Amino acid sequence: MKTVVVTGGAGFLGSHLCDYLLSSSKKNGRSAHKVICVDNLFTGSKENIRHLLDNKNFSFINHDIIEPLHIDNCIIDQIYNLACPASPIHYQINPVRTIKANTIGVINVLGLAKKHKARVLQASTSEIYGDPLEHPQKESYRGNVNTIGPRACYDEGKRVAETLFFDYNRQHNLEIRVMRIFNTYGPRMAERDGRVVSNFIMQALRNKDITIYGDGSQTRSFCYVSDLIAGMYKFMNIDDFTGPVSIGNPGEFTMLELAKKVIKLTKSKSKIVFKPLPQDDPQKRKPDISLAKKVLKWEPAVKLDEGLEKTVAYFKTKTTL
Repeated sequence: MKTVVVTGGAGFLGSHLCDYLLSSSKKNGRSAHKVICVDNLFTGSKENIRHLLDNKNFSFINHDIIEPLHIDNCIIDQIYNLACPASPIHYQINPVRTIKANTIGVINVLGLAKKHKARVLQASTSEIYGDPLEHPQKESYRGNVNTIGPRACYDEGKRVAETLFFDYNRQHNLEIRVMRIFNTYGPRMAERDGRVVSNFIMQALRNKDITIYGDGSQTRSFCYVSDLIAGMYKFMNIDDFTGPVSIGNPGEFTMLELAKKVIKLTKSKSKIVFKPLPQDDPQKRKPDISLAKKVLKWEPAVKLDEGLEKTVAYFKTKTTL
């Protein structure tokens, strides 16, 4: 049984990863993993992991990775670092703290991995490409990020985090994995996290105007959460490949197309309204997943319509309309 630490484990992605580690990887009816979930509950929620709290192979530590993290009562085999606010609304509340999570926090996580000789994965992001001038985006693309803009605390923070990971690999021979995550959606997204899928669904379910920033022609590629987690697990458990590797769904949709799909799925009376595009908001975003297909033998299986249907169903049961 491997002991695995998941920082940010009570968040949207982190809680699904905890589920996957405890359930999907059972051997002879028993979990192959003991999971230690670390989260400060800033954007994560105890509700996301409540169903796991009685599991003898699961434990929860309320901790902010900006502070040194000590886990001395066991030997850690793997660490997934998912601890950082991931939506503009949340990471711009306290941008300095966001930078700290991606620098001081990452150093603390790497220090823990070094101490335990653990393999460690960094949840990086497509945001490291900024407003890309290359389309679709390959891992070799170095990006177009505004270093002094309001999004830089996250974009540049994640870029520094990647640098730290590769420097620890070169200097300390630490086993690292760097994964660039493209837009992901699904159950357990926070209702008010400001991400486009949850925004559109909540507005549609309440028959409120659906707000599109810009003219609606900007694109994103949406990966359903189960596909993303499967790719993350495969990446962590393959040898001799540090990445970076992009994990996302290459299906590309405009914001207007997404809004219309959500209205149709929810049978909403919402109207679409347009507002000015925020500064540095990327015009296009689509992963080139050739590397993931080749090395990880991974590609997404869930189509957007299917994933949206499941996500709408979740918000219908979990949200007060």
